[in-house]
Amino acid sequence: MKTCFVVQGFGKKTDYTDGRVLDLDASYEVIKEAVESAGLACVRADEIIHSGTIDVPMYERLLNADLVIADLSTNNVNAAFELGVRYALRPYTTIVLAEELFKNPFDLSHVVIRRYQHLGGEVGFREAKRLMAELKTAIKAILENPVTDSPVYTYIPHLKQPELHTSKMTASDAAAPGATQSPEPSVASAVVSGITGQDNPSSKLMLDSALEKINASDFIVARILLEEVRQLRPKDSFVLQQLALATYKSKQPSEAEALQNAHQIMLELKPESSNNPETLGLWGAIHKRLWELSVDAKDLNESISAYERGFNLKQDYYNGINLAFLLNLRAVESLKQGRKDEAVADFILAQRVRRDVIRYATPLLAALEDQTNRYWVVATLYEAALGIGDDLAMANWDSQAKQMSVAAWMQETRLNQAAKLKQLLQTYQDLSKSG
Repeated sequence: MKTCFVVQGFGKKTDYTDGRVLDLDASYEVIKEAVESAGLACVRADEIIHSGTIDVPMYERLLNADLVIADLSTNNVNAAFELGVRYALRPYTTIVLAEELFKNPFDLSHVVIRRYQHLGGEVGFREAKRLMAELKTAIKAILENPVTDSPVYTYIPHLKQPELHTSKMTASDAAAPGATQSPEPSVASAVVSGITGQDNPSSKLMLDSALEKINASDFIVARILLEEVRQLRPKDSFVLQQLALATYKSKQPSEAEALQNAHQIMLELKPESSNNPETLGLWGAIHKRLWELSVDAKDLNESISAYERGFNLKQDYYNGINLAFLLNLRAVESLKQGRKDEAVADFILAQRVRRDVIRYATPLLAALEDQTNRYWVVATLYEAALGIGDDLAMANWDSQAKQMSVAAWMQETRLNQAAKLKQLLQTYQDLSKSG
């Protein structure tokens, strides 16, 4: 069977040119289905089962794969580098993709880039069908009639394609002294094998299993899986983010220790200087919970700072709605300490942030098809309306949220957060009057 190697980032990645976060796994699902429907085996680097460095099997596939599809979305430097390697190794059968807002660098201006629409958390159903049909047609045409698509071989037409010369290792060679042996499985590896059902699972399989456990609130098992993925992908920001999330949510060995452990994991992502909205959102969440335990103003201020930077970068509803709530919280704390001017400033800023959240979040409802994602937007609009005192809008969003078929805990989370905000706003009013 012919093979396709997909060059692409894994999980949620930030496009630093505009702050948008795209779930590249959603793109890969569409690509993989198109490739397999065209009759090829499809693999991405995180699906390769290997021991040691991924570099060797990656370069082998860049040379030997019958087809390479490179997705440059989020201006992924690694993907661009691997595309360059492919162009140097093979004169043809390479397809380049990017989502529609990808900013084309000058040196790629002469390369054909097939565009697709990405909604951030998903590729919409209609767009997925269109992209799959386009890719399937292109793959069949390219394989049946290969035409030079590499700029290297286009401008140096007499260049000869390199060949890989390998020698087969016999069974006696493998058993000989000095031959590389598979390491003994660790206890963690044994646990992972039991969870995934495979003795030597790929990093993608482990990560997918971990995300399923997170969605099921099984954070302890998710943490075990993510620690294993981290060994294979130590610099992957998405893996570190999910590990930090699972760590503090696990509350093991205690809530305080879990938060401190998550704090240490996040330091690897340099949150003090990061412009990754997901990193800043997690940093804010961790310090928000540290504040709840310690009531230390430093944690509250750090949380507000993180959410504020994330909101300014991404202009998203998640960072924004959390920022507004914490500004109200700090306003109450300021009133308790007699700092009325600071309290009023935070209160007014919270209202402005909520209006911005409404402005950013409302258009998303027309684009999002996933029920869970739509629910959180509606829940956010409900909270924002509550915060600015728009009773009519609040009733509308509450009615819509109640009619949505989502898990009971999601509805409970929305209502519990609303109750906290109502209490916070009432406390602010009471303290303002008494002051």
